[in-house]
Amino acid sequence: MLSICLLVFGIGTFAFLTLRREQMQLVNSARESSELLLNTIERSLYNSMRIGNTEDVKVILEMVGQSENLVGVRIFHPHGVILKSSNPNEVGRVVDERDYKLFLDNKREGVFNLDGHGEVLGMVKPIYNDRQCNLCHGSKSRIIGLLNVNYSLTETRNRIVELTKLFVMSTVAIIGFLSLAISLVMLKFVKKPLTQLAKNMARVEAGDLSVRMTPEGKDEIGRLIVSFDSMVDRLDRAKKELENFHFQQMERADRLASVGEMAAGIAHEIKNPLTGIAAAITVLKDDFAPEDGRIQIIGEVLEQISRLDKTVNDLLFFGKPTVAEPTCTDINSALKKILVFASQHRGGKNIEKRLELSENLPTVYVDPKQIQQVFLNLFLNAVQAMQAGGTLTVKSGLAKVEGVDMVQVRVTDTGQGIPPQILEKIFTPFFTTKAQGTGLGLAISHRLIEQHGGRLSVVSQDGMGTTFTVELPAYCPGQPGYSGPDAPPPTVCQ
Repeated sequence: MLSICLLVFGIGTFAFLTLRREQMQLVNSARESSELLLNTIERSLYNSMRIGNTEDVKVILEMVGQSENLVGVRIFHPHGVILKSSNPNEVGRVVDERDYKLFLDNKREGVFNLDGHGEVLGMVKPIYNDRQCNLCHGSKSRIIGLLNVNYSLTETRNRIVELTKLFVMSTVAIIGFLSLAISLVMLKFVKKPLTQLAKNMARVEAGDLSVRMTPEGKDEIGRLIVSFDSMVDRLDRAKKELENFHFQQMERADRLASVGEMAAGIAHEIKNPLTGIAAAITVLKDDFAPEDGRIQIIGEVLEQISRLDKTVNDLLFFGKPTVAEPTCTDINSALKKILVFASQHRGGKNIEKRLELSENLPTVYVDPKQIQQVFLNLFLNAVQAMQAGGTLTVKSGLAKVEGVDMVQVRVTDTGQGIPPQILEKIFTPFFTTKAQGTGLGLAISHRLIEQHGGRLSVVSQDGMGTTFTVELPAYCPGQPGYSGPDAPPPTVCQ
């Protein structure tokens, strides 16, 4: 519609300007004809008047006045009295005031309506008193008369009206034809393909990725259709890859669930005998003298039993997690206590510990035992990553994550870092790079943080150290500004 309006405006403007130019040419043609006739009459009259033949002047005016386009030809005195005329009845009368006004205003021509003759072009030309005219007219007056011609513009106006009609009709016809042609072209090559494209996009949005279109040309619409088909092809491939990946993940989840159940069963069967073995060995240990060399062997056996017991506990937790018992917890106090426990590790003696805790942090609604398990695991991993010494930095603060207040804890070590190919797998169950690890520590920690509505992430550069970030929803239920997971409010928030 806009293109048609612009087309109408453009053609209409061009037609109007062309019509105006043609009208001006017709008027100028009439003016040139009148001026030529006026000059011809002037020369004829001058030759007759120079020899004093006034009868020839009268004949010339009457003969010229017979022209169809001439309303009148006359000579009038500067005072306005008609001296000679193509119409003898005008002689002695006062010339028309509009013709006389042209002389008074020092104008050569003018257009006005003359009674009974319609619109005319009046032209006035002074007849000057030359030396050859002094014999009859004396030498006192500079102008002895004025030659006046009234040229009828009726025929010119009729031609202008006919030309205007022709231009209007041709312009309307051209605009109508072009509008129809443009509408048909737009309908066939633009609107119809775009409508079909919109319908197919709706089908794709509804999930039908079998939609394809055939471009009918190599124009912009054709390229758009080709791009649409390419987009749908990529979406179809991505959907199939996603379905395949989802199927693999479901299979993997089933396998992990089976492994978890089996591990929990095996661990349950192992735990009780381990407890009995540890108790029996402890009793045997008491029977040996302190200086007996076998005491050291028994100590190593008890240490291995303790490691096995931890592995069994991890398997039991992974296979069947315990129910959380959340309460409002001051995260700074918890971090201080947990860091004391981690410092007792035999590899933590030569490691510098830094606590950078923000004051007045809001409490978090968590299970203290499970959070202790998470941070103890992170601290021990950091200590084990710095065998040759280093710095362990624990920093707490308040951060805004997607519009929610989160208590943020960063655990940073200065160890060797984690290679990129390993970093993306560290939260995978049973994945470990340690000789005596189960691969469940970080997986369990990740699950526990997610169960509390938080997030556990890691950033590491190979050779530059590692930073684990724990984010937990700030505030407890019932406290102002609470934004944590849905849970019943505790009895007491400390």
